[in-house]
Amino acid sequence: MTIKIEEAVLDDVEAMQAADADQMLRAVASSGAQVRQAAIAAEEAGLARLREEGQPRTVVVAGMGGSGISGDVLAAVAGIGCRVPVVTLRDYTLPGWVGPMDLLIGVSCSGATEETLAVVEEAARRGTRLVTVGAPKSPLAGLSEQARGIHVPVDSGGRLPRANIWALSVPLLVAAHALGLASVPREVLDRTADLLDDIAQRCRPTSEAFVNPAKELALAVAGSVPMLWGSSPLAGVAAYRFACQLNENTKYPAVFGTLPEANHNQIMAFEGALAASSNVDEDLFRDRVGDEIEPRIRLVLLRDTVEHPQVTRRREVSQELAEARGIPVSEVVAEGAHPLERLASLVALTDYASVYAAFVLGVDPSPVASIFELKERIAR
Repeated sequence: MTIKIEEAVLDDVEAMQAADADQMLRAVASSGAQVRQAAIAAEEAGLARLREEGQPRTVVVAGMGGSGISGDVLAAVAGIGCRVPVVTLRDYTLPGWVGPMDLLIGVSCSGATEETLAVVEEAARRGTRLVTVGAPKSPLAGLSEQARGIHVPVDSGGRLPRANIWALSVPLLVAAHALGLASVPREVLDRTADLLDDIAQRCRPTSEAFVNPAKELALAVAGSVPMLWGSSPLAGVAAYRFACQLNENTKYPAVFGTLPEANHNQIMAFEGALAASSNVDEDLFRDRVGDEIEPRIRLVLLRDTVEHPQVTRRREVSQELAEARGIPVSEVVAEGAHPLERLASLVALTDYASVYAAFVLGVDPSPVASIFELKERIAR
């Protein structure tokens, strides 16, 4: 099997605009603005009053897809020093241990995600403290009001849920800051927004591929079998996000993992049928036919600047082993000092890359027909 690659499209702004009917690139570029707007919405919703009720036993974030990753963002930013567990629930069923001593945060961009509504409804019955994040005047907002919870309205701006990661995640960070579970003051949110704006400038469509890091990564990933490894739990969230964005935007498979765990299983793919032999020239095993290529593994390392020393060594040796076997390696390094800045920098660049990879593969990044077909067929 071969995959056709259209590299020239990345230097043709008009062609990219034509391929991006629902303006996914513009949605990605809105990330900085999302942070600022969500911070204001969270404050106006009254999340600060969570402080008066004291810290919960656990924080459970219920959400699916592009909404559910907000829980992973919260856990990554809070880090291992967080005083209480942060659990992301992607299911219809609320665990039996969740009760009045816990905080349930239901996140749904549309406010109508059936799994999230089921969990929020059950949490309300159990008397669990409740915060919801999603569309105003939605079923989710209604449940929250009935349960006397706090609802943070999200203005999606016409963007698809996966393009609203910061609009959905920032309210959770504001809540965690109010509860003393993470230090995310307003100045950190402002710095993160500025960093996202800066990355948007670097990755803009008019920036040529040889100086645009997102286009460069897109060209590397397109046509490969991407193995995405994060070098810390925080970078692992970015790896998962990148895989999801490749699935939805690029309509493309990807494998994600986090070091050191990926060294205990995924690394064996270096020896398999989709890996290259170290003694075979790339021109032979890539089997190029014009602009068509045969997919092979590419290792993409998402590097956090805060790593366990032994993980740093594992990352370095993993790269050496891959390259010795003819497996190409790409690397994306986090920027900023605060955990939120570091995570946002990795997410921003890879979000852009997933959209550019869609253009290279001749795919419209926005539609998700299979998701909607599935929903229609299971509708009760």
